[in-house]
Amino acid sequence: LSKIFTNILQDPGFESAYVIIDALDECVTDLSLLLQFIDDTSSASPRGKWIISSRNWPKIEEQVNKFEQKDQLRLELNENSIAAAVRTYIKFKVAELAKWKKYNAKLANLVREFLYKNADATFLWVALILQELEKTDRRKALKMVEAFPPGLDPLYKRMMAQVSESEDADLCKRILSIVMVVKRPITLRELVCLDDTLHKLDYAEDISEDIEDLEQTLGQCGSFLTIRESTVYFVYQSAKDFLLQENTPQGLFYSRVGEVNHTIFSRSLQIMSMTLRRDIYSLKFPGITIDQVKQPDPDPFAGVRYSCIYWIDHLFEYQSRKDTIQNLEASGLVYTFLRQYFLYWLEALSLLKSVSEGIVMVQKLEDLQLDRSPELSAFIHDARRFTVSNRSIIEQAPLQVY
Repeated sequence: LSKIFTNILQDPGFESAYVIIDALDECVTDLSLLLQFIDDTSSASPRGKWIISSRNWPKIEEQVNKFEQKDQLRLELNENSIAAAVRTYIKFKVAELAKWKKYNAKLANLVREFLYKNADATFLWVALILQELEKTDRRKALKMVEAFPPGLDPLYKRMMAQVSESEDADLCKRILSIVMVVKRPITLRELVCLDDTLHKLDYAEDISEDIEDLEQTLGQCGSFLTIRESTVYFVYQSAKDFLLQENTPQGLFYSRVGEVNHTIFSRSLQIMSMTLRRDIYSLKFPGITIDQVKQPDPDPFAGVRYSCIYWIDHLFEYQSRKDTIQNLEASGLVYTFLRQYFLYWLEALSLLKSVSEGIVMVQKLEDLQLDRSPELSAFIHDARRFTVSNRSIIEQAPLQVY
């Protein structure tokens, strides 16, 4: 068959052909042979043009990158265009449906507005509802469409199954767990620092050299995640919600939220202890103001920026009350860190222009009942008074904290 197809494309009387392959990632048999065939045919037959769509699986992307002549469009980087295209699709399909099913103008408008509101820039979800509408009587159309659950659980279940079957299943699940719990999208460097498994993969030595390897690992995460400007995001909020569902096969993520919060908290203290120091930007002169500060390259905060601002939030959110008490005792992680690194941490917050966030975090700690740890309680009380009293100075000149 491939020879017949090649001969057709090479026929001198043949002007042009466009071959479209959708969902290439769903090819489970001889995928590499198919990709090689596409490459060979497109090179040998310039009259043949190929349009391929696929999730960005690393193995597919790796082989496609070898193609000599290609143009790539990453849909996750063109969100506005996709949203506009989905709206156009909805408008066209509802008009077509209204004509066929004899909707009046009011009903067509209500259906169209519901799809606009709930589509979340996702063709698949819209297509599923339209299929149901084609089978539904006009009288029941609005009731049916409003009862249709938003979201893409069937698709996400399939994606999760692919993650579980991949070679890096455990690592992918760890990455998904962290990205699910963090308070803001994190950079690749921050992701490496927040997980000791990734840290052991030598990414932390020189992230610039290993960034492609890390991106490839993220590519195994079932298209739940995307990377934009070295920052990791969930492709859709609904994907994150899906993974956090209780009492479902993927509910293991929900049950691990407490554990992941504890991991991020403890790793944050560990990497801050290894990174923070006096005059970390080598400013030398205590009178230098924040406006005069220039970020060095490489930035020593590249991996700990998130930890400096959010470590206390993760301390509060993990679920094991026993561990919380242990960490807040005089010999616990919190007191050990604050006693040695409190001023370094304040300097870091000043350089990160986040002193106000630091004050809020210290106040959160002070609001805890620390009856079992009077030393820590006294330290936090003094730390809060010190930070509030000297806030304006610390914000203006980082080294004045000393």
